[in-house]
Amino acid sequence: MDSQHSTDSEETPTPETNRSEALREVLDGSIDTKLHLLRHHAKMAHLLAKHLLEEEVEDLAGERYSRKSDGNSLRRWGTNPGSIRIDGEKVPIDVPRVRDTDTGEEQPLESYQAMKRTGIGEELLKAIMLGVSQKDYKQVAGQFADGFGLSQSSVSRRFQERARQALEEFEGRSLEEENFLALWIDGKRVAGEQMIVCMGVTESGYKKVLGFTQATTERAEPVIELLRELIGRGLTFEEGILCVIDGSKGLRKAIDEVFGDLAQVQRCQWHKRKNVVGYLPKTDQKTWRRKLQRAYQETTYEAAKERLTDLHAELQQVSRSAARSLQEGLEETLTLHRLGLFDELGKSLKTTNCIESLMGDIEEYTQNVKRWHHSPQRHQWMAVAVMEAEDGFRRLDGYDDLPRLRKALKKAIPDDR
Repeated sequence: MDSQHSTDSEETPTPETNRSEALREVLDGSIDTKLHLLRHHAKMAHLLAKHLLEEEVEDLAGERYSRKSDGNSLRRWGTNPGSIRIDGEKVPIDVPRVRDTDTGEEQPLESYQAMKRTGIGEELLKAIMLGVSQKDYKQVAGQFADGFGLSQSSVSRRFQERARQALEEFEGRSLEEENFLALWIDGKRVAGEQMIVCMGVTESGYKKVLGFTQATTERAEPVIELLRELIGRGLTFEEGILCVIDGSKGLRKAIDEVFGDLAQVQRCQWHKRKNVVGYLPKTDQKTWRRKLQRAYQETTYEAAKERLTDLHAELQQVSRSAARSLQEGLEETLTLHRLGLFDELGKSLKTTNCIESLMGDIEEYTQNVKRWHHSPQRHQWMAVAVMEAEDGFRRLDGYDDLPRLRKALKKAIPDDR
C-alpha cells in the first residue's frame, strides 16, 4: 500500500511541480535566445494578459458582436482603464467590462483580479536571469500561456482571428481627421517579398503607419497604388507635403506621379553618405564620412551647399564614381536646409531613421514565423506588427516647430499652380 501510494503521488504532480519542470526543460539555450526573450518578455506577458481577459469575456458573454442564445443575460459593456504589474512595474491595460442586463450589476473578471494580486512576467524574467532559455520562442509562449490557463492551440486560433481583425481595422482607418505634414516611405523584405510601408507624422507630432503594400521591388507602380489608396482614405496634400525617402528611383517616380510639385522630397543624408563612401577604399571611408557629416551639419542651405560643392571637387581627384554619387540628388538631400528648418527638424526628418526603426520592430515581430503560407498571412502579420509598434511611438523630436514646416511647405508651392 505504501509503495502504491508513493507511486500514485509521483504520478500526480502538483501544478507547482509542473511549472518547475517546464522551466527545467528549457535549460542550456543560446545566449541570443536569452537576450531576445529578455528584451521582449514584458510585451509577451502583456499580450498574454490581454488574451486571458478576452477569453474570460468570451466565456461569459460570447464572441464580440454576437449574443448567446441560451438566455444568458451577461453582455460586453465597453472597457475601463486598469493596470497590472509586470516585473514589479505598474502597466496600464484596458479591462473589458461585463454587465448582467437583468440585474444591472457588473461581473468582475476573475483573471484580472488574479493578475492584480500576483502580477505577471516575474517568473519569466527570473528564469531568463537564472540562465533558463528556450530554443523555440513559440514553445516558450505556449508554456507561459498554459500557466495562465490557456492552451497553445487556443492562443494560436485566437491570434489568427486577432490578426484578421487587425488587418481589417488597419486598412479601414480613416485619415480624414488628421493633417499629415511629412511621410516616410521605405521597403522591407518579409519572407522573401518586398513590403512597401508609408508612415506619416501629423502637425501635432504624432507618428502613424498609414499603409503598406506587397511588391517585388521598390517599383513605382505599387507605390503609386498605395499612395492613391491613402488619398482615398482621406490623406490630404493640397498645402504641400514632405516626403522622406532613401533615394529609390521607384519611390521618387511615384511621388512625382501622385503629388506632383506639391511634394518636397528630402533624400536621406545617411544613405547618401553610405553610398558615397562605398566607392572609396576602406582606409579612407571614415575620414570622408566625417567630412560629409560636417558639411551636412551646417545649419543654412548656403553653407551646406558650399561645403558639399568643395567636397565634390575634392572627390573628383580621389574617385570619380564617389563624386558622381555625391552629385546625384544632392539638392534633395538639402531640402530641409532650403526650407530653413534643418536646425529645428533635421534630427527627425533628414534621414529615414524613423521608418528604419519601425522596420526593425516589424522584423522582430515577424522573424519567428517559420512558414509563410500565403499573401493574406503576410498582410495580417504586417498589420499586427505595425499596430503593436505604434503603441511605442513617441512624438517627433522638434514637434513644436512643425507648424513652421506647414508654412514652409505651403510657401514652396509654385505660384503658377
